[in-house]
Amino acid sequence: ITPELPILERKNWLIYLLYVRRDYDECKAVIKEQLQESHGLCEYAVYVQALIFRLEGKIQESLELFQTCSILNPRSADNLKQVARSLFLLGKHKAAIEVYNEAAKLDEKDWEISHNLGVCYMYLKHFNKARDQLNNALELNRHDLTYMMLGKIHLLEGEMDKAIEVYKKAHVFFVLTPLIPEFLMLIFFFSQLGDYQKAFEHLGNALTYDPGNYKATLAAGSMMQAHGDFDVALSKYRVVASSVPESPPLWNNIGMCFFGKKKYVAAISCLKRANYLAPFDWKILYNLGLVHLTMQQYASAFHFLSAAINFQPKMGELYMLLAVALTNLEDIENAKRSYEQAVALDKCNPLVNLNYAVLLYNQGDKKGALCQYQEMEKKVNAVKESSTPDFDPEMVEVAQKMGAALQVGESLVWTKPSKESKSKQRAALSGKSSSTQQPLGSNQALGQAMSSAAGYGKTMQLPPGTSLLLLFKVELWEGRIQISLPLSTVTALV
Repeated sequence: ITPELPILERKNWLIYLLYVRRDYDECKAVIKEQLQESHGLCEYAVYVQALIFRLEGKIQESLELFQTCSILNPRSADNLKQVARSLFLLGKHKAAIEVYNEAAKLDEKDWEISHNLGVCYMYLKHFNKARDQLNNALELNRHDLTYMMLGKIHLLEGEMDKAIEVYKKAHVFFVLTPLIPEFLMLIFFFSQLGDYQKAFEHLGNALTYDPGNYKATLAAGSMMQAHGDFDVALSKYRVVASSVPESPPLWNNIGMCFFGKKKYVAAISCLKRANYLAPFDWKILYNLGLVHLTMQQYASAFHFLSAAINFQPKMGELYMLLAVALTNLEDIENAKRSYEQAVALDKCNPLVNLNYAVLLYNQGDKKGALCQYQEMEKKVNAVKESSTPDFDPEMVEVAQKMGAALQVGESLVWTKPSKESKSKQRAALSGKSSSTQQPLGSNQALGQAMSSAAGYGKTMQLPPGTSLLLLFKVELWEGRIQISLPLSTVTALV
């Protein structure tokens, strides 16, 4: 005769069976019955009830139940880990660290505790402690998530070389069970460093190991798009759309492809869909603003650029483009304020100062324009000292003309561009404006935004008797990953 199980554990097997089958309603009914019979003392029933609450998004209720489990069994490290996990999900990282430390006293060899401690420290920006905990977790158990978080910390600290080494090491350890996230991060890093050969190599490996992985396919399409192969990129995105039809980065990139093909209505349609799916993504709002600038719909451009600034208030280029829209809306005072904010935030991009100088010159403020022109010269010289930039010929030409108009001469020794510039739109003598814009795209599968571009054209108003005619143009180029644009990717006035 099989002995009956104690009343506290009699239905644990049924609770487990229903839980793994995801029959949560029936599972909760059995849990309720079990707790009534045991007067609330069945630890397993309370534990599973807490797990179900967490799956339902009731984090606070799950925390209270896990705390009950810890009271019923205070020597269980797993109960404390679940309490800490609930605190982490509630954003209480300091409290979670305290509970994880208590759990570590009960189980010193648990890699998960060290890993989660590292993640909590990372969110508190205690990067040194985070690295120590993650390295300790790797000593206990090599896990792909730990490598990913360690690489992310190096990236947050601006140590890209160390981040690359971490992902390379992860790739070596998991060579027999390749991890698509590591491949994608390596693709992203090498693309950002301009080493497209290695980026394509890792991309090919990722697709070889997992041809159906939509993130790798999205990355492939994004790289094709960055090189101007819009039709090939769209064919890749068509494959991705069958797997994840509601992906914001997918529709954002599709919109940017249509933008590159000068199909602006289709571009706006796709970007609006991306914005509907991810209303808080500033990159999508930025792209919408740029497309509307291209179509000379300046009020709409102002709307989307303002929204992007609310989510990304520290990006100088956003304020610069907002100033472009305000200038076209004939709100000169606010345009100046926007330029001032852009100059304060952006310490590297000379295009901000050059565009601001044009506005001031148009308003007759030659002294202010000269000041901004000199600031632009300082930035250009600083860039030339640290690297060998390839200045866009349009920016070079306009800077030289601007210097002549301000009677400061051509004081800059400009680097001759090695590549031919994009075809330019010349302003007619009648004063009609033209624009050539390209968007800022994003590829979240690579973990970061892929840069694209925008442009804006406006005839520069000069004093009577002057024949100099300039086309005001702001352009950020597609094909870069960093958001802070290097000098070689920027085009200014013609």
